[in-house]
Formats: sequence, C-alpha cells, structure tokens
Amino acid sequence: MMLVKAVGTCSKDQNYSWQSIEAALYCIQAISKSISPQEVVILPQVMTLLPKLPHQPQLLQTVCATIGAYSKWINSAPVEHPILPPLVDILTRGMSTSEDAAAAATIAFKYICEDCKKQFSGSLDGLFHIYHIAISGEGGYKVSADDSMHLVEALSVVITEVPPEQAKKALELLCLPTVTPLQEIIAQGGAVLQQIPARQLTIHIDRLGCIFRNVNLPEVVADAVQKLWPLFKTIFDLRAWDMRTMESLCRACKYAVRTSANFMGATIGAMLEAIQSLYQQHNQSCFLYLSSEVIKKFGFDPSCALYLRNLIEILFSHTTKLLLTIQDFTARPDIADDCYLLASRCIRYCPQIFVPSSSFSLLVDCAMVGATIQHREACRSILTFLSDIFDLVNCSDGEKYRCIIDTVLLPRGATLTRILIASLTGALPSSRVEEVSYVLLSLTRCYGAKVLEWAKGSISLIPSSVLTEAECSCFLKCIADVASGSDSRFSSRLEEISEVCRRNKTVRDIVQGALRPLDLHFTAVS
Repeated sequence: MMLVKAVGTCSKDQNYSWQSIEAALYCIQAISKSISPQEVVILPQVMTLLPKLPHQPQLLQTVCATIGAYSKWINSAPVEHPILPPLVDILTRGMSTSEDAAAAATIAFKYICEDCKKQFSGSLDGLFHIYHIAISGEGGYKVSADDSMHLVEALSVVITEVPPEQAKKALELLCLPTVTPLQEIIAQGGAVLQQIPARQLTIHIDRLGCIFRNVNLPEVVADAVQKLWPLFKTIFDLRAWDMRTMESLCRACKYAVRTSANFMGATIGAMLEAIQSLYQQHNQSCFLYLSSEVIKKFGFDPSCALYLRNLIEILFSHTTKLLLTIQDFTARPDIADDCYLLASRCIRYCPQIFVPSSSFSLLVDCAMVGATIQHREACRSILTFLSDIFDLVNCSDGEKYRCIIDTVLLPRGATLTRILIASLTGALPSSRVEEVSYVLLSLTRCYGAKVLEWAKGSISLIPSSVLTEAECSCFLKCIADVASGSDSRFSSRLEEISEVCRRNKTVRDIVQGALRPLDLHFTAVS
C-alpha cells in the first residue's frame, strides 16, 4: 500500500518529503464515499498509521480532513480496533497547530460527533474539556470564531444522545462559555451594551442559536430559553436599533421556537410581546421572520389564537403604513420580503385567524402596489402570497373562506389582472414570468369567466401595432381555456405573449405606457 510504504520510508529517512504521504491521503479521501462500512482489511491499517505520521502542519491538516471523510466508517469500525480515542487526539493537536489545521480539525470533529455520537455519550467530560478550551481561546488552540461553530454543533448533537437526567446539566455546560461573556457585558451597564460592537455580541448569540437548533431535546431547550430570557430581553431592549444584533438574536429565538414549540410556555408570550413593541419602534424585518416561525408552530393551536391575532394585526398594520408606494417597497425590500413570507405562513397555518382580520385586505392592496418591485426575493414573496390566496379558495378546506376572499378580491380583480398582465409583458424581468403566470393561473381557476373579462379590458389597452388581433385572441383563448378547466398550454402561451411584448425596448415601453401598472391603485367605494 502506497501510504504504508511512504510512512516506512519517512521514518528511516528524515529528509524524505512528507508530500508523498499527503498525496496518498488525498487518494484515500477521494474514495471515502465508495468504501463499504464493512471494510475491515485496509482502513484499520490506515487509521492505525495516522497517529504515527510526521507532525507537519500542512500534513496534519490533510490528516484531519481524512478523519472527517471517514467518520461514518469510524462509527462502524470493528470493536477489536479501538481507533476513536487516538483520532480525537489528532484532531485536538490539529486545533493547536495552525489556523488551517484547526479549521480542518473542527470540521472533522463535527463529522465525528455527528456519526459517532452514541460512542461519545459516555465521554462528555473529555469533550467539554476540548470545547471549553477552544471556545475560550485559551490553551494555545487556534480555532477561529467561525470554526468554533463546528464545535458547538458537534457537542449539541452529542448531548441529544445523553440520558434525560444528564441532559439538562450538559446543556448548561454547553451554553456556559457563551452565556458568561454576555452576562459580563450586561453587568457593565446599559451604556456599555449600547456602544459595544455588534460582533462582540453576535459571536455568542450565534452559538446559542446553533445550540438551540441542534440539541433535539425540546423540554431541555425550553427550560434553558426560559432561564436565558431576561438576558435576551435586555439585549432586545437596548440593541433594538442594531440590525446585526437583532438578526442574530431573532435567529436564535427562531431555532428555540422550532425545537421547543409547545414546551416554551410563558416565554413565548413574553417573546411575542417584545416583538410587537420593538417592531413598531425600529422597523427591523427580523421580527417578522421570527413571527413566521411562531405562526408555523402555533397557528393551529386554538389556545394561542388571541396572541396570534394581536400579533399579526399589529405587525401587518404597521408594515402596510411603511409600504405605501413602489418607492417604499424598493427602499425596504427586506421588510416587504419578510412581511409577505409571514402572510403566506398565515394563509397556510392560521387562515381562520388571518383571512377574517382587517389586515387581509390591507395586505392585498399593499401587494398590488408592490407587485412590480424589482427585488427578486421580495417580488417572489408577494407573488407567492397572491397565489396562496387563490389556492386556498380552490382547495377543499378553503370554501369556508370564499365569501370573505370574494369580498376583498372581486372589487380589485380588474386592477390586479392588469398589474399581472403588465408584469408578464415587461414590468418585471423575464425570470419572473413563470411565477407571474402561476398567479394568473390560480386567479383564473378561482374566478373563471370574470378573469376573462378583466383580461379583455387590460389587453385592449395595448396598441395593435405591438400586439396583433390574432395574438390578443390567442392570449384570451388561453385564459378562456383555464376558465373552462383546461390549462395544458397556459404557461407556454403566456411566455410567447411575454416575448412578443419584450422584443425590444421600444415595444416594451409602449406596452408599459399603455398598462401603467405603477399608476394603479384600488379605491374602495363607500
């Protein structure tokens, strides 16, 4: 075997190049996914050789990467070959050798913990010793802040396998190196907390988020979050103006909600109260995506209906005041994106709360204003929201919402159809045509012949010099086919019309000048 030969030569000749050993390891890495877990001839020899290799930093980096590549095999290795302890020693040596070796070692450590977690569940003391030294930056370890996240994730996975009676204490130890610096910062007073660079907070908050995401023990995580909530609340209150810190903290809370769900008890109520208040003061979009996770987890829980109704009324009412014109959408694409992601979540998880609310019609009007935003994600969220409304009506459970949705959509139908046709024909980039087409398809399935009439009114505005009578008829037939239950060629026909109206800038300008989507506003008739 090439590796055995290279190691033997290296041990006899001190001037022998280590690169030949590295080359052999690269070859071994390359075939890692093709090796059977039952292989017991070659790999035990390879793993036995790894601790004997020269202590050269670049070679050590490759050794660590090789260990990581074979983590699944290591987990299934024969019991007569106890290879895990010496391999962990190699990884800890890598963490203290160089930044590059430490990066490879932490990734390999994560893979090893993920795949061998049951073997580690009885060795927590040793793992925590490695973890605390690496996270604290003491002991000569050269693990960067970013690479330390691999260690956090590794220990989080192992804790999930710990017996319940030990898990609570294990989670406290896992959180300790992250919580302590935050407590020390807060202890210095509000002025210090407000002035400290965001990075000095987010590095610790992100680690907590990683823990909440990967420790799959809902009750244990919920208990930890409850104890940490006063600390979180202080950061929420004093750093709500700071987008980076709020994004980090909302992400950590999102993972806590995702993991712990119904075990969070009173903490979730306090969290929602904070979100509502701070969003109205600081307009941070991250409060909206945290709310999306809350809606997903609690939307169908009748006991949470009052909390959620208040939440969405306050968030949506405030958001629609921020997004009054297309210029507002363009200036705040993150808020538009997260607002309509939240609205779609409400349609899917709590339509019984959202559709009857006053926010529903406000968001439809707001969507019509912002539908032609050029920002890709925000545009996609708005279009998805619109199609979700029509899909709700078209599904078997949506009939009970039909009356309310009709009351909102029918008076706006002609205007919305015109905006969608304008979007197809140039108001939005061609990459959005498929999504716009689906909204128009869903609308037509929902309202049939009415959409055909609305479309006739819009398409008639386009001059015949741009769109011939035959092309107009083809488009309208496409709508009529869907209204009668046939949509086999809908998308392809709309793409053809889109291409005709975009064939050059002059044509596109004529079409948009005729349809004028940015000038369209729905005005309720009293």
